[in-house]
Amino acid sequence: MLEFIKGQINEVTPAYVVIENLSTGYFINISLNTYSQISNQRECTLFIHEIVREDAYLLYGFADKKEREIFRNLLSVSGVGANTACMMLSSLSPEELRSAIINGEVNTLKTIKGIGAKSAQRIIVDLKDKLEKEGTEKQIIETQDNTNREEALSALVTLGFPRKNVEKVLETLNHQEPGLNVEELVKKALKKL
Repeated sequence: MLEFIKGQINEVTPAYVVIENLSTGYFINISLNTYSQISNQRECTLFIHEIVREDAYLLYGFADKKEREIFRNLLSVSGVGANTACMMLSSLSPEELRSAIINGEVNTLKTIKGIGAKSAQRIIVDLKDKLEKEGTEKQIIETQDNTNREEALSALVTLGFPRKNVEKVLETLNHQEPGLNVEELVKKALKKL
C-alpha cells in the first residue's frame, strides 16, 4: 500500500495531478484544496489513498495527512464515494468540513454539489462523535507535549544554555518526533546544542 508519492509535477489541474517518480507518471486525483497548495510548485509530496476495484486502480492524493484522514472518514459513510468525498473537500477546507460535521451544520453541507439534506444528516450522524473524539485525543497529546517541552526547556536553561537556542531546538524536535518524554527531549536537545 502506498503512503505517499514524492516527485516532479508534470501536469496539474484542479481535479488531478501527474507526478513523475523514477520515470513513472502517477495519475492522482486531488481536491481543490490540495490543488491550491501544490499548483505553483515544481515538485511535491502527496499522501495517498488507494482504491482498487475490479475495473480500476485509483489514487487520491492530499497535501497533508489531516485532509486524507477526513477523506477516509467520509468514505466510511454509507452512500459517500470517493468522488463525493473529493467534491466535499474541494468545496470546503478540511477544517471547515470538520467543524460543519461536529457542529451539525446541515445547511453548510447542503451547499456542496451532490449533497442533499438526507446525505448531510447521515454524514453528521456517522462522523460527529468520531471527529469529536479525534479532536479530544489530539488536544491531550498536544497538552502533554507542551508540558514536556516546558520541563525540558527549564532543565536546559538551568544547565546554562541560551533560552532562544533551546526553544528552537525543542521546537524542531517536537515537529520531528512528537510525543517524546522530558528525558528524551533533554538528551536529544543536548546533542544539537
